[in-house]
Amino acid sequence: MEAEDITRYLQDHPNFFDAHADLLARLHIPHPHGEGAISITERQILTLREKVSQLESKLAELIRFGEENDVIGEKVHRLATALAGARDFAAARRALLTHLTEDFAVPHVAFRLWNLPAPNGEEIFAEAFAEVSEPTRRFAAEMRQPFCGANAGFEAAAWFGEAGERVRSMALIALRREAETVGLLAFGSEDAQRFYSEMGTLFLGHIGALTSAALLRTLE
Repeated sequence: MEAEDITRYLQDHPNFFDAHADLLARLHIPHPHGEGAISITERQILTLREKVSQLESKLAELIRFGEENDVIGEKVHRLATALAGARDFAAARRALLTHLTEDFAVPHVAFRLWNLPAPNGEEIFAEAFAEVSEPTRRFAAEMRQPFCGANAGFEAAAWFGEAGERVRSMALIALRREAETVGLLAFGSEDAQRFYSEMGTLFLGHIGALTSAALLRTLE
């Protein structure tokens, strides 16, 4: 008989060991973590302990993720409150940059807007409405979720000024007015692992939606 035949037979006859209970006491198998042999009962106990240990590790990981998400959620809430209280574009811009750089500890933050009316009389706002190339606009329009990953020569890296040359990882978030893409929010870091392709983008999407709503409200 092949091993598969024995496995299939035991699966098809779950009462086999009820009829041959003495066999369990006489069967010994190699110890999984050393020399010698142990009974099937002992092997089952070891297997259960390993499974319990794996479940405990998984539970600890889930708890850690939950705690991290709670912290991020609180930061997003504070950002939302600040943006909601902004009376004009200057206040919204200031709240956005302050919370992202200080509360979220993002080293470099910048954004660009297009197809929107620029506020008058403030030169400091000029960079937010500076020209953005058509390929970058098209890239933003085609994004279905925020981008996270290595800085692959993105135009947005130059928005960070001299620091752009040192940026190794980025997060890019499209800013939208309903279905129309009207801007791009960029995060940058010198740490290659700060923004990586496998990271979750749920909260980044929330930040993009909050930013879009606040900036559009103060401009329109």
